Amino acid sequence: MAYSASFKKQTFLFKQPSGTSRGILTEKHAWFITLSSLKHSTDVTRHSSHVTRYSELVEESIGECSIIPGLSPDFINFLSYEEKLKEVCENINYYIEHLSELEVFPSILFGIETALLGFKNKIKLFDTPFTRGEVGIPINGLIWMGSKEFMLQQIEEKLNAGFSCLKMKIGAIDFETELEILSSIRARYSSNEIELRVDANGAFHPNEALEKLEKLAKFELHSIEQPIKAGQWKEMANLCSKTPLPIALDEELIGVVEVANKIRLLEIIKPQFIILKPSLHGGLLGASEWIKIANTKAIPWWITSALESNVGLNCIAQFASTFENPLPQGLGTGGLYENNTPSKLQIEKGCIYLKA
Repeated sequence: MAYSASFKKQTFLFKQPSGTSRGILTEKHAWFITLSSLKHSTDVTRHSSHVTRYSELVEESIGECSIIPGLSPDFINFLSYEEKLKEVCENINYYIEHLSELEVFPSILFGIETALLGFKNKIKLFDTPFTRGEVGIPINGLIWMGSKEFMLQQIEEKLNAGFSCLKMKIGAIDFETELEILSSIRARYSSNEIELRVDANGAFHPNEALEKLEKLAKFELHSIEQPIKAGQWKEMANLCSKTPLPIALDEELIGVVEVANKIRLLEIIKPQFIILKPSLHGGLLGASEWIKIANTKAIPWWITSALESNVGLNCIAQFASTFENPLPQGLGTGGLYENNTPSKLQIEKGCIYLKA
């Protein structure tokens, strides 16, 4: 099978500004890769000057290349990103045969992987009880940063919607105010009733992190994501060895591509959890490698979307369902945008479902 490929940029608008420790998000950029399968094939040579003319398109499938500026390892600026997309599309048959070369461009790799899976079945990319509509996947309800009133409002909405696991972003407003919000939740709901996760996005300084974790641990939290900035392996290892609160690595995994380096990172830091985002962590290929390694070291994990549109979210949810992981996954971002793509994904009582 031979393919041709093209891409088109789309900007998604947040229904309301969403706060993180890296700033306020009002829009999200993505590029949709369209793969077209062709009737005729030829020998594939990278950057070949030979041109083969194909007489008829057989089928098309779409994948999403979604980035987060300042976080995505393959995004420096729009110009360089689109130049890489152009080069990949021009040599798509080569890259399909050498997908591992794109692990350093995880968002592009994920887009191609998603489009390739779409040729198998437009809706069901994998065959699991979830994709057959038989079960849902438990997910956490995401609470964005903002004023105390805004965060409490989101919490009420998520609890009323039936969520039993909440993930609250922290690190952007006053820490004492964040503790008050957590205290107000625990005053109403015990840890047996509501599971609480927090995500610091690297907001704590290493010298203050342990003290803050001790204060957070009083609220019987499930875990904290990335308490200090990535790249400080010694400091993170020390924190993971002393923490009163389970630590989950997220940004720490970005840009770690070689299997040997993945093993080394987990052996040195020894985290309590890892969190995997295919668009940031090497596509489905890289995420699968992380999962395999984590399993050998008895490190629990869960999968999270990286603010993709429903195209990317659909693939990530189906991919997550292949592992039958009982932990709540981070898959509830599909409702963020005013102009999202159509979807058969639905969230009901804290679970995500793929409806027929």
